[in-house]
Amino acid sequence: MGSSSVPLAGFKGLRSDLLVALRKEQPLTAKELGTRFGLTANAFRRHLKELGDAGLVRFRREVRGVGGPVYAYSLTERGEQLFPRSYARPLADALEVVRAEQGSAGVVRIFRRRWGALADAAKPVLATMPLAERARAVAAMLTDNGYMAESESASPHAVLIRAHNCALRDIAQQFPEVCSAEAAFIEDVLGTAVERRSHMMHGCKSCEYAAHEAVPPSDITPTSRTSRRGSSRGASRRTALPPPHGSRLTAHERNDQ
Repeated sequence: MGSSSVPLAGFKGLRSDLLVALRKEQPLTAKELGTRFGLTANAFRRHLKELGDAGLVRFRREVRGVGGPVYAYSLTERGEQLFPRSYARPLADALEVVRAEQGSAGVVRIFRRRWGALADAAKPVLATMPLAERARAVAAMLTDNGYMAESESASPHAVLIRAHNCALRDIAQQFPEVCSAEAAFIEDVLGTAVERRSHMMHGCKSCEYAAHEAVPPSDITPTSRTSRRGSSRGASRRTALPPPHGSRLTAHERNDQ
C-alpha cells in the first residue's frame, strides 16, 4: 500500500501517529491502537487521556460482541482541525456569489479548472506508467493537497485510492457539487473509469475510489478464457475488487445533488 503522512503542527512521534491512526480508522479502542503499534493498551491510555484533556480526543462506551463495554476513541472537532483543510471563509462567500449567478455548474467549473491544471501537468508523465504506479502518483498528489491519501493494488489491472482527510470538508458540506470535480480529476489522471465506493460526506471514514482497466489479450491465458466462457457466457470481463463500503457514487457524476 502506498501512503503519505501528514505533518501535525505541535505533534511528533507516537502522538502524531496516534492522531493520524484515529483520523483514518476512528473510533478505535486502546487495545486496537496497541495492536496497530505493537504496544500495550496501557501505553496508549496516558497519551489518550492527555489528548482528551487538550480537547483533541473523546471517547464513548461501546458494546462489541461478548463481554463488557469498551471505550472507543475518536477525534473531536478541534482534533479534526489539526488536519489540512485548504479553504477559508472568503472562499465560501465567493462560491455563494458564483452559485447565485451561475448555479451549481459555475461552482463545479471553478474546481474543475483547479484540478484540471494539476491533471494536465501530470498526465504526460503518468501516461507510460502501469496503473498501480499511476495510482500511487495520484495518491501523492492528493496528499500534497491535504487529502491524506493512499493507494492499494487489488490486481495488476485494478486499484483502490482512499482519501482519509477532506481538505475541503466545510466547503464540501456547503457545496457538495465540488466533490464531482475531485472524482473527475482522479478519473482523468488515471486514464480509466473510476467508481467512488464510499464518501466522507455520507458518513464514511474515507472517500474510496475503485479503478480498473481492460485486461490486455496477452494477459489472458487459454485456461482463463475457457473458464470464463464456461462460467459466464457472454458476460463482460471484470477485474475483481473488494466489496464497496457505504453508498455507491460513480465518478461519472457531473452534478452532485
